[in-house]
Amino acid sequence: MVKRWMNAIGREILGLHEAAYLLALFAAMSLVLALVRDKLLAFAFGAGHTLDIYYAAFRIPDFLFASVGSLVSASILLPYFIERFERSRQEGRAFSDSIFTVFFGLMAVAAGVAYFIAPWLVPLVIPGFDHDPSLPQLITTMRIMLLSPFFLGLSNLYSSLTQMHHRFLVYAASPVVYNAGIIIGVVGLYPIFGIPGLALGVAIGAIFHVGIQVPFMTGEGLLPRFTRKIDWTDTRKIALSSLPRTITLSANQLASFVLVSMASLMATGSIAVFNFAFNLQSVPLTLIGASYSSAVFPTLSRLLFKGDTKEFLEKMVASAQHIIFWSMPLTVLFIVLRAQIVRTVLGAGAFDWADTRLVAAALAIFVISTIGQSLIVLFVRGFYAEGKTSRPLLINAVSATGIVALGFALWKMFEAWPVFRFFLEDLFKVDGQVGTSVLVLALAYTLGVILNTFLHWWVFARHYKGFTRPVLETLFHSFAASVIMGYAAYLSLRIFAGVFPLTKVWGVFMQGFCSGLIGLVVLVLVLIILRNKELATVWRTLHHKIWGAAVPPAEVEHM
Repeated sequence: MVKRWMNAIGREILGLHEAAYLLALFAAMSLVLALVRDKLLAFAFGAGHTLDIYYAAFRIPDFLFASVGSLVSASILLPYFIERFERSRQEGRAFSDSIFTVFFGLMAVAAGVAYFIAPWLVPLVIPGFDHDPSLPQLITTMRIMLLSPFFLGLSNLYSSLTQMHHRFLVYAASPVVYNAGIIIGVVGLYPIFGIPGLALGVAIGAIFHVGIQVPFMTGEGLLPRFTRKIDWTDTRKIALSSLPRTITLSANQLASFVLVSMASLMATGSIAVFNFAFNLQSVPLTLIGASYSSAVFPTLSRLLFKGDTKEFLEKMVASAQHIIFWSMPLTVLFIVLRAQIVRTVLGAGAFDWADTRLVAAALAIFVISTIGQSLIVLFVRGFYAEGKTSRPLLINAVSATGIVALGFALWKMFEAWPVFRFFLEDLFKVDGQVGTSVLVLALAYTLGVILNTFLHWWVFARHYKGFTRPVLETLFHSFAASVIMGYAAYLSLRIFAGVFPLTKVWGVFMQGFCSGLIGLVVLVLVLIILRNKELATVWRTLHHKIWGAAVPPAEVEHM
């Protein structure tokens, strides 16, 4: 049974839309578990001090993963693996062994240093806990979580090889088992060990994340091994290539790091509110942006390796169009149904109505940026496929600086200008609520992402002149249809408010579900009237057997 299941997820998947939809399917499974995880955390603790500790403990391991762990990112390594395995399997194996050995040593040293300096480092970077009695607990939790970037980095290395062989199911199933491990920590280990038990769950999830790829790697003879014969020329080349991406990711992580640091100085529960809202707004990004960019990246690398820039542009345009086509309606629905979504997903137990209002307001601000986040992932993959890592570096550095600057500026404005505070609170229906200052952090992040999207688009379109026009056409169709859909869903909320008991979670769910369903029907009708090409493509793709669909020749080759 287990062998049959492992063979199933190890199957080769070919074709952009088929691969993207399969990745989205597994992403949806992962998101369901992630929502269960957050539901359990919200039920047990609410948006309070305990979850502030838990989420604060992620910051240093996350930053370590974004810096050292990014050296073995699939975005960087995949083109190198393709090039070397095209020459010979022996050369490819030697290359992967060298990278594995160097990464293992670097991460062990970095995690070891972070472990020993934690008592001085944690209060420095999370200043709100400097004099908090729970600081020792936060330090212990963070130390346990240092296992996570180590195993997730190994998983990144392995995923380069699995994606190269189009084993997208293995790659896509990793986040599913990762969240399963975290749930084990919430349900089974927290009652025994307290908050450190939650951290143990994160570590177990990271082990699952890499472990699910091991059977395929072993079966294909691709599992990297320690070696003394390190090719330092290749390693330096990879390091120099990875450095811009590492700084790029570190810049984004640093921006989030600073925002969480500011949240630690705000009202109790601000870190939890920030993270709950951020996790929920990540749903469109995970389902759509990450799925399409991951599915298309091996093809982009292959096309540029062959010098086929025309087909490269066509794939980028098609991916951007479908990202917008799917993301825009989800964004509008999240804004209109934000209270219903938050109450359904998180509401119960210690997570009260006040927490719901605040998280819903932050979600509405965050979700405005999700289309931009999805397109940024695609643009970055496109630049990396070209080997042009310096462009995303400069753009992300500018936007990360903007996010931090906006965070400080908006926070000061919120405290100094009552008019700005009242406007923000009234706009998102949280007037009179405690802890509303956290909304400025979500606003700073969204404005920074919008700037980031504009800069990536502008730089990419300068080099590929045919990109903007067809994508803007899709943007217009999707935006017009989504606005009409959103208005229909909003009117439906009023109708169903008198039908279902809104004091019950199931009643809130049914109100949001029925309103969203009516909105989606309106969306499809409008798109049909507009003769939207993406809708027709989706219809054709869903009529295929996705697991074995016929695809264009450019996508059926092994890499």
